[in-house]
Amino acid sequence: MHRTAEDDTVYEILSAVAEIPKGKVASYGQIAALTGRERNARLVGRVLSRASLYGDFPCHRVVNHAGRTAPGWTEQRALLEAEGVEFLPNGNADMKRFRWEEG
Repeated sequence: MHRTAEDDTVYEILSAVAEIPKGKVASYGQIAALTGRERNARLVGRVLSRASLYGDFPCHRVVNHAGRTAPGWTEQRALLEAEGVEFLPNGNADMKRFRWEEG
C-alpha cells in the first residue's frame, strides 16, 4: 500500500503528540511548529479529531495557545486533571506551569 503525503503529515503530527509526557500539555501551534508547519495549527486540530482512526494517542494533552480545552470534549479536562495538570480560575490549563518544553 502506498503512503501519500497526507498520510506522512498525519503520522508526523501524531508522532509529535505521542511525545508529550503525562502531566504536560502542548498547544496546536506548538505541534504545528514541531512538524515544520508553523502556520497550520488548525491542521493539527483536524488531524487530532480523527486520531482514533490511526491508533491510541494522547490527544487530550493538546490545548489551544491559552490552555483552553477542545470545545465539546468534556472529558478532556478530567483526563488532564487525572495526570496532575492544574487549571486556572478561567478554566484554562495552566500553560506557564504545565506546558511541555520539547527537546
